[in-house]
Formats: sequence, C-alpha cells, structure tokens
Amino acid sequence: MLNREREEKVIALCQELIRAQSYSGQENKVAEVLKKNFKEMGFDDVIIDGYGNIIGHIKGNRPGKKILFDGHIDTVPVTNPDEWTYPPFGAEINDGKIYGRGATDMKGAVAAMVCAAANFAKDCKKDFAGDIYVAGVVHEECFEGVASRAISQRVKPDYVIIGEASELNLKIGQRGRGEIIIETFGKPCHSANPEKGINAVYKMAQVIEAIRTLEPTHHEVLGDGILELTDIKSSPYPGASVVPEYCRATYDRRLLVGETKESVLAPINELLEEMMKKDPQLKVKASYSVGKEMCYTGNEIEGERFFPGWLFDKDEEFVQAVYNELNKMGYNPSITQYNFCTNGSHYAGEAKIKTLGLGPSRENLAHTVDEYIEIEQLTSVTECYYGVMKALLK
Repeated sequence: MLNREREEKVIALCQELIRAQSYSGQENKVAEVLKKNFKEMGFDDVIIDGYGNIIGHIKGNRPGKKILFDGHIDTVPVTNPDEWTYPPFGAEINDGKIYGRGATDMKGAVAAMVCAAANFAKDCKKDFAGDIYVAGVVHEECFEGVASRAISQRVKPDYVIIGEASELNLKIGQRGRGEIIIETFGKPCHSANPEKGINAVYKMAQVIEAIRTLEPTHHEVLGDGILELTDIKSSPYPGASVVPEYCRATYDRRLLVGETKESVLAPINELLEEMMKKDPQLKVKASYSVGKEMCYTGNEIEGERFFPGWLFDKDEEFVQAVYNELNKMGYNPSITQYNFCTNGSHYAGEAKIKTLGLGPSRENLAHTVDEYIEIEQLTSVTECYYGVMKALLK
C-alpha cells in the first residue's frame, strides 16, 4: 500500500502535469515537468528524442527483461473554458477528484507510472532483473502509434504497459483504425448547363450507396470491422454556379486482428472497378489518409493512418503473471479489450511486442468538459503498476 507521502507525491505530480497545457505539437511544458521529476526521483537517465517523446530509464542491478510504460502526454484542445465548472488547467481537487484537461486521458496514468517506477526501484535498491522505462509520448491524439515507433526502436522492450483508462482492468487487445479516402473526379461546367459537365458529388453519392452494401469483416472477440462515413467535401467550394469537379469522402474503418492495408482496401477497390466498368464517366479511387504534423522540437512527424488491431490470449504467461500478482494485492481485474485505438497498435499490432493495457479512470471521461480523475483510482493504479513490475521483472 502507498504511504501518505507517496500518495501526496502522485497527486501533486498529476496536478503538475495537468497544469502544463500540452495540446498535440505543444507538449514541451509537460516534457519539462517529467524531465525534472525523473531526475529528482532517481531515474538513471532521461532522453528526449527528435519527436519530443521523453523517456525515463531505471536500470536494475541484474540483467533481465525490459518493461516499457507508455503514456501519451498530448491532449485534445479545450474549445470553451467557460463551459467548465473548474478551470481546465487548474487541476483543482473537489470531492476526491482532480479536475482538468488530460486528467483521465492520460496524465493521471503518466504520473502513476513515474511514481510507481521510482517507488519500486527505491524499495528494492534497484536489485531487480532488467530495465524500467517510462515514456511520455507525443502526438497520440493525431495518430496512434506513430511516435511510439521511435520509442520501441530505441528501447526494444520485452513488455509494454499502455496506461489508457481501463478502471484498473487488464486489456489484452483492441480493434485498430484506418482512415480511408474515397475520391471522385468529374468535369466542371456552369451549373446553368450541367449536361456539359460531370458532377463529382453525384458520382460520389452512387459510390457511397454501393459501399454500404459491403459485408463487414467479423472477429468473434473484437466484433465487426466497421466502415463508417465521417465526412464529405467537394471542390470548388463554395461552388457558386459551378458543377463540382472533385469530391472527397473520409471513412473510419475499425480494424480486426490480421487485417492488412491490402486486405482492407481489396473489397473496396473491387467494387469501384466494377462500378467504373459499368459507368465510363465514373473516375474514383481509394487510398489511406496521410497525417503530417509539426512537433515542438521543430521536426515533422508523418504517418499513414493505418493502425492495426491486436489481441493476446488471456492465458498467456505474461498476462496471467500480472493478473495473479494484482489478485494477491487485493485487486480483482477483469481481462477484456479496449473499445478504442491506442499506441498498442504499434507495439502489439506492428512490432508484436507483448502488450497489456492497464490504466485508471473511465474511458468515457476522456475529451469531455469537466474531465477528472478520482484520486482513489490514481493511487490504486500506482500500486498496480508496482505489482506489474514485481510480476514481470524476475
């Protein structure tokens, strides 16, 4: 159990992180908070990479496995501070809750990871087998797993713990996410003489209806590979007296285990090819969206928006080792899956690293007005992360 001093430390660090506003691409203030605390709390070294990810490292006295705790340090913006009961960057405490943007998603977890690692190393005087890494990851809200690629290449972890909200339950998988772009190409003309052009929006409407007939893929645990239209844009816009020559639709595709970039696009491309054979005026193509953002370090981060799904068996040795340790500590976690996408898309989905999700708070508090984390969840997950290290660093 945490003593009073350690409870106060994790609460204070959570508040300090919340007060350091850190929208995607502006995580420098929270990185500085972490750098200071890593050094004060006895971490052996601290690295800030080209993207701005910050990694604290504690080395055990004996060789062993490497465990990486992953928590993103960027947040979604606050659109209207006046809607908040408590200031979104004030980290005020009321009724056992710390309020602020990022409290649940996911500065509470990051604070707990830092404190748990320091507590564990201090208690055993670093007499453990292996290495502990705590990573504050940038740009997760823009594209999950892209910045994490640089971390896993550097650290080469044996285990990864994702700190996204799970109410202290263990998560052994998730659906992935792909962002698919459908484009139709028409021919502009004056809207007073539409027969002289090809309206790209009308063509897109036909494509959208056809795509709705596609049968979704299915996984017995993760569910359906959903394909949902999320936006549509035409050009020129505004189209005053002009028949649009271009239209672009964006689809959100929830990915299942084993699906690849090629396998996901294949049925869509097959459908589009058939449609173009039947309609010589239809020109349409499908591709993945590419994201490009500027980091606070001045470097650019870029990635195709395809983030794989992943799933481990609940009976795998590393899952059961953590589960049994938490049970011994008096916790009774369920073993389930995340409903949303995380940096695990890279670690587990791409790099095939043994990955678990374990975090404080409820996922439906993320991105909300009056976001908060319960202090009881914050202190409990600090104990749980301590238990993870006991279970895996033997």
